[in-house]
Parts: sequence; C-alpha cells; structure tokens
Amino acid sequence: MRLPLGLTDEALAAAMTEQDPESLAAASRMRARYGSDLAAAALTQAALRRQAKTKFGDVALEMFFTRAGLEQASRPEVADYHARRFLRAGVRRVIDFGCGIGSDSLAFVRAGLEVTAVDVDPATAAVAQANLASRAEVICADALEVAEQLITPVVGVFCDPSRRNDHGRVWRIEDFTPPWSFVTHLLDGRQTAGVKLGPALPHSLIQETVEAEWITHRGETVEVALWAGPGASPTQRFALVMPNARLAASTAPPLLVRDLGHYLYEPAGAVIRAGAIAELGLQLGAGLLQTHVAYLTSDQLRKTPFATAFEVCEQRPFHLKVLRTWVREAQIGVLEIKKRGVNIDPADLRRRLRLAGPNRATLVISPTPSGVIAAIVERV
Repeated sequence: MRLPLGLTDEALAAAMTEQDPESLAAASRMRARYGSDLAAAALTQAALRRQAKTKFGDVALEMFFTRAGLEQASRPEVADYHARRFLRAGVRRVIDFGCGIGSDSLAFVRAGLEVTAVDVDPATAAVAQANLASRAEVICADALEVAEQLITPVVGVFCDPSRRNDHGRVWRIEDFTPPWSFVTHLLDGRQTAGVKLGPALPHSLIQETVEAEWITHRGETVEVALWAGPGASPTQRFALVMPNARLAASTAPPLLVRDLGHYLYEPAGAVIRAGAIAELGLQLGAGLLQTHVAYLTSDQLRKTPFATAFEVCEQRPFHLKVLRTWVREAQIGVLEIKKRGVNIDPADLRRRLRLAGPNRATLVISPTPSGVIAAIVERV
C-alpha cells in the first residue's frame, strides 16, 4: 500500500517506537536518520495514532490521520449507526461528501455498502484512500463540482462538512466546507441523506422538513445528525443515548418547578439539545429545580438510560463559609462539582474550599426559586 503524507514504512515504524513522539529528543533522533520533513511527518503520525486510541481503539495503530480529521472523525460505534440507518432505508450505495480520514466510509464498507468517498483536500483524501485501501473509491474533488454526476435518486448521501480550517474550529455556517447551501440542498428529500453536524447547531437552522437526532455516546454528546428522504421522520426531533435508547421530543406540557426531592437527575446532553426535557420528566414523574435549568428531581427513583440519577444526602444553602465547614468536618479531599444556571468556576471553588482529607463527594449547585442551593449527592 502506498503511504500518504510522504511517509515511508521505515520512518513510520521508527517513529512508533518513540515513547514520546512529540518530544525534542525524538525529533532530534528522527531528523538525524530521515531528515526534517520525513521525521516531522512520521512523528506527527505516531502522536496522532496514540491520541486516536481513545476514539478508535487499537485499530488506530494501523490507521492514518490528519489532526483536523481525527478531531472531527465519527467514533466507530456512531459511524456504524449511520450505516445502519442507510441499510434500514434500503440504500446499497452511499456517497460520502467531506469524508475526512474515512471513518464513516469505513463503517459503510463494514455494513456491506458500496462507497464513494469525496474530500476536497488532497492530503486528507490521500489519508482516506490509505485507510480504505481498495474497499472504496476515493475522489479528491470539490463536492459542488462532482455532486451532479455522483448523486442519483437510488444512492444515499452522507455529508460531514468540515468545521475546521488552518486556524482551528470554525463556528459560522458560512465557513463550512462544503458550504451550508450544499448541505441544505442534500436534505431536499429526493434521496436518503444524512448530514452530521456539531451538537450545538441552533434549532433555528434546522429545516422543519428534516429529522434531527442528537447523539450521546459514553456520556458525551457528539453530534446532531439531520436526515431526509426515505427512512427519515420529517419534523421529528430525537435524543439517542447509545446504543439504542431513543426519546422523541413532542408537545408535552411544561414541567412544574418543585423543591429538591430525594433524587436528582442529570439528563444526557442529547436530551437537553433535542428539547426533550419535558418528555423525560413525565417518564420519571419529576419536576424542575428551576425553569430553564436542566436538573430534574423527584421523591421516587426510576431507572432511565436518559439521565444520571443521584440520591440526595443533604441540602445546604450555597454559602462559602457553610460549605467550607462541611468540607472540613467531612474530610473531603476530592470534590466533584456539578453546576447549571450559576456563574461558578468549579476549579476556583475547589481552591477556595481548601479541600483536605481522605474522602470524596459530589456537589450539585443549582438555582431554585428560593435561592441557589448546594446538594450533596451520591450516584445511584
């Protein structure tokens, strides 16, 4: 296989033996053997592979990455979910625009789909080609220039527009690549189409005619996927807590605000982003601690995949002196601080509380109609 980014097998193997590929010592050794450019490319790849193990597992040690591509790449389990959606819609061939390093394309291949992967950046396309080998066609081209010849009514279309440039992450939709106008065109309903975007995408930018699905994976909310065409549920908004817990946002009545009960629930990010707090509260028989603050509370414990449950041990007013006394008497040396709706820096608060001792605790800080409270809780 031809290696991308000007790498050689020998230089990459040498870089992978370095304990710290980003150290000056490693750079000096590699430059002496392979020259500056090849040494830098090999060491960068070795460092990225080690970082990628968190997302990809041991298979990362056989893959190739760009820094931006690794940051934006779908986690394998999430990419597999994308592939299953295409299969359920009856799709057998997918065009992957903005394929990046090929994470989603690899999942499509694993699912038995025929894949054409497209990326405008030559280095990124070369990395995708190396990762996909001969299992998929990779095209280095502007999506706008090749879309017309690639898209037909019988193919599925996936797009993960680049949200990074040479200066880092971009936030304006006008700066996406492919552009936002291309994204909205893909979602016109003529074919099964999925678009992966950051989970903070404002609801106002989501077309009413598409399905939106926010995904939480291993406690982290990683994306919102917009779906259109066969297999999609137009106008619907969902929260998916992987692997398979799905909650629909509907027109449930607003929840009542109530006093802190015996149990407190911290909803998953996907539930919050999807606007499904009221639906979850109804399932749990819970109310809100404060309007527009995403903490739920009740006096009965109900199991749910959509929230982390805590048992409330104590409730105290949020005063530094009161909490400092509690920390000292309880000998708290490690304190997890959770907060919503209050302008507090947890790191600064820990410092001011003067933690010391062998015990651990979790503190939840939230506004209520009667003032800010600090709840000492334990995970159920």
